[in-house]
Amino acid sequence: MPCEFKLVRQVEFPDTDKSGFVHFSAFLRYMEAAEHAFFRSLGQSIWTKGINPPVGWPRVRAGCDLQHPLRFEDQVEIHLLVREKKEKSIAYEFVFRKLNEQPAKEVGRGTLVVVCVTRDQGKMKSASIPPVIAEMIEVAPPEPLVPCP
Repeated sequence: MPCEFKLVRQVEFPDTDKSGFVHFSAFLRYMEAAEHAFFRSLGQSIWTKGINPPVGWPRVRAGCDLQHPLRFEDQVEIHLLVREKKEKSIAYEFVFRKLNEQPAKEVGRGTLVVVCVTRDQGKMKSASIPPVIAEMIEVAPPEPLVPCP
């Protein structure tokens, strides 16, 4: 069962600020893109289809610690690890690596916690993660960056 996923992106010009570095907010978009790709790799989507009632995944916590800058056209690997799976939430850790340096260089880490919710007449209510999704996701081993079983 998957407990990790890797996505590679090229830094786009709109991701950068006036100084030429990637703006911190782009790292949040990179984390979200990796999460969405992770769900697609499971044959699912963040925007549920065929699950009744439909569920959503609002973010309740997000953060990044950045040590080194990225610039326009850098290749960045976003390594997603599932750090915790509870009845109604999933916590992810992300490791960002600049791939166009040899060896690849870690430039930062991020965290994201999402909660499963249902939507009824525009109101969200926390809900158990649907079994079809929960059964596909495993928590990564506690050791940092150890490949999943």
